[in-house]
Amino acid sequence: MTVSASRQAWLIVAGGFVAFTVSASLMHAYTVFLLAFIADFAWSRAEASLAYSVGQVVGGVASPLVGTLVDRLGAMRMVLLGGCLLTLGLVGSAMATALWQVVLLYGVVMTFGAGCIGMVVFVPLVSRLFVAQRGLAISILQSANGFGRALSAPLAQVLVDAQGWRGAYWTQAGVMGLLVVPLALMFRRAEAAPPAQSSTGVAATSAPARGWTLASAMRTPHFWLLFLVYMLTSLGSFLVSLHQIAFAAGLGFDPLYAAFVLGTGALLALPGVIVTGSLSDVIGREKAAIITYVISMIGSGAALLIHGADQHVMLWIHACFFGITWGARGPAITAKTADLFGGPRLGTILGVITVGSGLGAGIGAWAAGLLFDLTGSYRLAFWLSMTSYGLGAVAFWALRKPVR
Repeated sequence: MTVSASRQAWLIVAGGFVAFTVSASLMHAYTVFLLAFIADFAWSRAEASLAYSVGQVVGGVASPLVGTLVDRLGAMRMVLLGGCLLTLGLVGSAMATALWQVVLLYGVVMTFGAGCIGMVVFVPLVSRLFVAQRGLAISILQSANGFGRALSAPLAQVLVDAQGWRGAYWTQAGVMGLLVVPLALMFRRAEAAPPAQSSTGVAATSAPARGWTLASAMRTPHFWLLFLVYMLTSLGSFLVSLHQIAFAAGLGFDPLYAAFVLGTGALLALPGVIVTGSLSDVIGREKAAIITYVISMIGSGAALLIHGADQHVMLWIHACFFGITWGARGPAITAKTADLFGGPRLGTILGVITVGSGLGAGIGAWAAGLLFDLTGSYRLAFWLSMTSYGLGAVAFWALRKPVR
């Protein structure tokens, strides 16, 4: 790859990072709006979690469709479509008066819009542009999810405190509306960028296929283990993430302070994802992933030790240990899928496996709210989070044997 081509490739990675950060921050801001909905509409925790849960399921189920669309439309048109849908969803949310409206707007419209500005759109593009540094490039893209999550909580809390939740939605809609075209234009020449060259001078896109199809992959235990890994990992993460601010506020912490602490912890996902993705190339996918599972379990376990608003140290431990591994298993799981099922149908196979992630996230986010309604506490949800992470580690370790 020439110097100019390499520079163009990294600029596209930077554009993907920025665009993904914007969409991720808007979607993760729901953790702040959760408390506002409960206060304004008197919804239960399960009801207030429903839109978020539906969004996670829709995001997973829609991944194969997004992958098909990006092949036909290209990254620029997908970002333009996603930005318009996000703006539309935010405007509608500012005027919402019923639960079904929030579920439709956030769970379907905004979720599909965010999917058009996410990993399924950017990974195929970046994979074509990189060979030796492909893992690093994908890890940087993946880290945008955690970076957006870190920004969303404190910024959204400031907006809600200053303008109310409806005013906060109007402000977000205005910002997104202004950014739609600039974000899309960052990818206007992306499709024309030259593909990466291997050391032998052969384009990366011409690598020989292994012959895997979705049907043949589904006949292997590895496919279903990957599906299970995705589901258990998301289940463990979303049993906690959506309700973190509500949990801290319920113990007496100031919501803005809690948003700052949790946002700072989520900011650690930026180096966490990159380090984990790089580490998996050195010590193996399984060992790198298991390390992150253990760290996540410590983060969830720390929340169980918090009993009052004077335990600032434990809140910081919870935020940092949980935050640093947010999304950290993504590059390892994606790379493991490519290791096992590489070939021209990898996108389809990965898209279907990703459905497991959506199911786990949707079930986890809603179940945590339901468990609070039934028990008056999030502690059972945190225990289940640790259990899910443990089972996910076991399932990932079982992938170490090659496919026969």
